[in-house]
Amino acid sequence: MSPSAPPDPTRPDAPPVPEPHGAAGPLTHHSREQDTLGVLLDGLAAGRSAVVTVTGRPGYGQNALARRTARIGRYRGLRVLSARAVPSESGLRHGVAAQLLTSLGAAPGRLAPVLRAARQHPLLLVLEDAQWADPESLHWLHALVRRSATAPLVVLASGTDAGALGPDWRCLAASAPEPERAHQLLLGPPSHADTALTVRTVCGAEGEPEFTAAARRISAATPAVLHAALRQFSRRGHLPVTERIPELEAVGRAALDDHIGRVLRGLPDETVAVLRALAVGGEVLGFHAVCALAGLGHLREARLRAVLDATGFVHTTGTGTGAGMRIRAEAGLRILAGMEPADRADLHAAAARLAHHGGAADQEVAGLLLHARPAGSPWAVPVLRRGCAAAQRAGDHTRAAAFLARALREPLDEQSHAGLTLDLAAAELVTAPEAGIRRLGGLTRTRDAARSALRVRALDLGLAAGDTDGMRRAAAEARPAAAAEEQEALVALYWSADPADREHAERVVPAMPALPARPTSALQAGPRAWQLALAGDGLTAARELARAALARPARDAPVLPRLAACKALCLTGDHDEADAGLTALLTGMRADGRQVAAPHVLAARAELNLRRGLLAAAEHDIGAAERALPRPSRHPAATAQLRAVRIVVDLERGDTVRAGTLAAEPVPDAARPSPYWPHLLFAQALVAAAGRDTAEAVHLLRECGRLLLHRAHLNPALLPWRSVAARLLRAAGQEAEAHLLGSEELRLARKWGAVGPVGWAELNAGPAAAHEDPARARYAADLLRRGPAGPGYQRALADLAAAELATAGNRQAAAAAVAELKVLTATHPAGPMARCARRLAAELAPGRSPGPDRPPSWAELTPPEARTATLAAHGHSNTQISGMLSLSRRAVELRLSRVYRKLRIGSREELRALVRDMEGN
Repeated sequence: MSPSAPPDPTRPDAPPVPEPHGAAGPLTHHSREQDTLGVLLDGLAAGRSAVVTVTGRPGYGQNALARRTARIGRYRGLRVLSARAVPSESGLRHGVAAQLLTSLGAAPGRLAPVLRAARQHPLLLVLEDAQWADPESLHWLHALVRRSATAPLVVLASGTDAGALGPDWRCLAASAPEPERAHQLLLGPPSHADTALTVRTVCGAEGEPEFTAAARRISAATPAVLHAALRQFSRRGHLPVTERIPELEAVGRAALDDHIGRVLRGLPDETVAVLRALAVGGEVLGFHAVCALAGLGHLREARLRAVLDATGFVHTTGTGTGAGMRIRAEAGLRILAGMEPADRADLHAAAARLAHHGGAADQEVAGLLLHARPAGSPWAVPVLRRGCAAAQRAGDHTRAAAFLARALREPLDEQSHAGLTLDLAAAELVTAPEAGIRRLGGLTRTRDAARSALRVRALDLGLAAGDTDGMRRAAAEARPAAAAEEQEALVALYWSADPADREHAERVVPAMPALPARPTSALQAGPRAWQLALAGDGLTAARELARAALARPARDAPVLPRLAACKALCLTGDHDEADAGLTALLTGMRADGRQVAAPHVLAARAELNLRRGLLAAAEHDIGAAERALPRPSRHPAATAQLRAVRIVVDLERGDTVRAGTLAAEPVPDAARPSPYWPHLLFAQALVAAAGRDTAEAVHLLRECGRLLLHRAHLNPALLPWRSVAARLLRAAGQEAEAHLLGSEELRLARKWGAVGPVGWAELNAGPAAAHEDPARARYAADLLRRGPAGPGYQRALADLAAAELATAGNRQAAAAAVAELKVLTATHPAGPMARCARRLAAELAPGRSPGPDRPPSWAELTPPEARTATLAAHGHSNTQISGMLSLSRRAVELRLSRVYRKLRIGSREELRALVRDMEGN
């Protein structure tokens, strides 16, 4: 180089080459490639030839790198010939060659003028977007490269594979006369450090780590997008800090969208067709089916995969020839946005047909049909129905409703349309309750005799969803024109919503008749049994009616009448039958999509488990009910009932903090008129009592009682508000009112006749507290022992032990009661009865006379085995024990087998006798 030549810009001490504004943006992390190209320019100046291909995905900066190399070459005095291929000229013969030869005044296709010019002065040929070069020009370049050894010539071609599906331009390097003269540079995405450098360069400040990571993610690790987004971000005066990530996301989305649009505009039609097919069916169809969908099944698969991968819009799943390709999430919508809506719908329809015939999952085919126009295909509606069922099982209720709404757009007869409308309404009750209720109201008011079953089911769902007033009016309007069997069903459902609400019935026009005293209809038997149970009159009749209501198979029967029957059995003390009925209801609802009624059934079972002392099972049911429906879709009555049961469960487990928090949370106003509002007041009263706020607790109990009496819910088995208030009042010294309330509850409990309520009332009636009256405490405990070992029985054991200690001095009987109480409360040691058991045990400890010594073999039992043995000896079944100890029934059986073996006994009777001797009974 002559002394007057410009300084070498590739040397460290040389001044930098002036860069156009923004030109260096995408090149920030390509320093290694820039160094390689600088060395090749040095070699060219020294007379050495080379061929270089620079490739990468769109936006990675390969063209910018080529332009920078050309600029450096000119700055150093080299002769530079530049050309840029474009899609519109890819079919123009010698188009690129003509651009390169114009400055030499040579005709296209000639090699001699180029070689002659190179011999006169080192020559750099730069071709951008080489993927669009016409085949003739590529052939000419290959010939030139093969002759480059005869003259100082460097051929630099940059581009991407995301172009025409013709010859591979990167093969230029293979034409080099010597391998060391060929160089292939593959540009990759920026690393985290590269991104940090770009942030610092563009924004003028060091980016916080979270900001830098967000910048790389938002730009899809594409240098051009990263640079464009950061420039826009910086121009708005923002600093690269974490708090400004939302602003970066806004400009980043726009920059990425522009980038995707530019790339798509530069792609050939066949490549865009495959990308669109991938965007529509790539998640469902195999690669060959996608190609067929795009109409390109004849092309070479390997080349097509390479072209698609080079766009940067796809990622490969799997390996080998069966590998699939998926559109990246950020590119999918933009790829389809350029299509006409009708064409897009047709593409989805074609993809759905291919997927259906290819055996794809129903939910996947249904997802494609969502965006397709109705075609009347006989398989479409069944697929959409099955897709809906699959979505519901997966908990995606919004998608399930969308599938049914799409099915309604297909050509259907009236009966099928009505059935689909009902199913759609049921699905919408979870996601859009108001829309679902409107559909159900419309179905209930139809007059078509052929739709009787649909009307009944629509009414059942609407009442379960919480539209009590509207659906009861619809039932009253539909009844006069209905057939006799349907009239019975409408009356049954009307009273199932609130069996004791006679005031509303008197206001309804046309009037709705009362339930018969002894219905012959199985549907009417359930609500009638619940009516009797609430009134606390006619236990035998209520039990018989409830059993008759549950005798009908659950699959086709409405939910609410059967639920009423189960709740009646709960109050009659037939807990196992009630549990079986509720479980059967849940199974049937899961099978036919009546999800909206699940919280009612689960709440009833949770309350049943609470009564039986199965706190873990009750808590499980509450959680399942809360998951079954989101709060906005939940019936107000279910909200109040669930809240009440959870509060009591928390109290029994000893979690007074969570119970207090729940009790203080606001409740929707719509829950106040519900039949379960008194239940919530009762639970809040228990929280106040646990916090020793007796006045507030008694006030809440009185309000609870007032509302129950207003509804004629007289049965103390429902809520023993009088006895709880009596205990609190007696402790506060208000003996007269306590005695009055306790006596009234005992009278009502005896009138009802169930053993459990009578035992609890006996425990709390009388002029003195039960823990001061051993005889009454023993009688109450004996009665409660015939039922489940729930909170009532546990309280009776505590009162009995306290009475035996304080009054009768029977320490052996007290010790036996405490021992059983400790076993029953072992699974929730923080609960109030567990604490009471420990306190009583401490009173027994000094100088206790435990009665006969335990046999030596008892010491061989582990603590869990001893608890299980004690429960079995006190008359609890294996099923009850499994619930109390949160074990499977099989685990209880195995544990008792070990107990029998260690104690050397062979039956439950021997175990009872052994434990009686130990406890001194």
